[in-house]
Amino acid sequence: MLTRSAKYAIKALAYLARRPEGGAPVRIGDIAREEKIPQKFLERILLQLNRDGILYSRRGPEGGYGLARPANTIMLGDLIRRIDGPLAPIPCVSVTAYRPCPDCGDESSCGLRLVMKEVRDAMANILDQTSLADMQKRSDAVKGALAETRPTAVKPAHARKPRRSNPTS
Repeated sequence: MLTRSAKYAIKALAYLARRPEGGAPVRIGDIAREEKIPQKFLERILLQLNRDGILYSRRGPEGGYGLARPANTIMLGDLIRRIDGPLAPIPCVSVTAYRPCPDCGDESSCGLRLVMKEVRDAMANILDQTSLADMQKRSDAVKGALAETRPTAVKPAHARKPRRSNPTS
């Protein structure tokens, strides 16, 4: 399961990705308020991503955070691994943090391991090929489709002008 830290990291970076490329850095308080993330929690996350080279920071009155690379080069799988660690649901299928299960007699034929490896592979395949920019495009496409299917606003009956009766009838 995705931790709150990873979710908040993705939300914050997606917010920065929606900003004009090369624009002014964004203050942490603005990101926290817009994305409804506790500011102190967000500070720790953004500091880590800054150290990892995903973000840049600028101090001072015009300071804040911005993406250090284009959004289409920042993959969700990389972000999640940086914040949460391995994607694998159990350690014996992890590529980056493999550990054998102490209670497993035969790892090569363990049914649980075989299924969890498929889960890990499927997750990694999607997350390692999906960038922040891709995620935003998907969101924008859904918003556009929803906007097209929403009915146009109809005035309530009490707000409509009354019809004039025809005096000749």
